[in-house]
Amino acid sequence: MRNPTHVAVILVAIALAMPASAQKPSAYPANGQDVQQQGQDDAECLAWARQSTGIDPAVAAAQPAPTGPQGERLRGAARGAVVGEVVADDAGAGAAVGAVAGGRRARINKAAGAQQAQAANAQSIDTYYRAYGACMQGRGYTVK
Repeated sequence: MRNPTHVAVILVAIALAMPASAQKPSAYPANGQDVQQQGQDDAECLAWARQSTGIDPAVAAAQPAPTGPQGERLRGAARGAVVGEVVADDAGAGAAVGAVAGGRRARINKAAGAQQAQAANAQSIDTYYRAYGACMQGRGYTVK
C-alpha cells in the first residue's frame, strides 16, 4: 500500500502542473463590431467584471496557499512522550516516534490546504470570467 503522504504530494504536483480550468473565454463580434470596438469593449468588460465581482485574476493567481494550523510535530511529540512513559517507561523514544508522526500529519495537512486553496482560486477566477462573458454578450458578442 502506498504511503498517504506520497499520494497527497503526487496529487498536489499533478494539480499544479495542469493548466487552470478557468480561462478567459473568447468573444466573437456578432454585430459587425470592428477590431477597435472589440478591444474597447473587451477592456471595459474586464474592468466591469473586476469591479462587480471584486476578483482580480492577476492577484488571485499569485496568492500563496495558506499555511493553516501548525504544531502537529510538537503535539505528536507530547503524546508520544506520554504514551512512551506509560507503556515502555521511555518518554524520549515515545516523543521521537510522536514527533515523526506529527511531522507526517503536518505534511498531509499542508498538501490538503494547498489543494483547497487552488480549488477556491479556480472557482473565483471562473466567477470573474463568467461576469466578463455576460458583459460581452450584452454588448453583442458571441462568447465561447
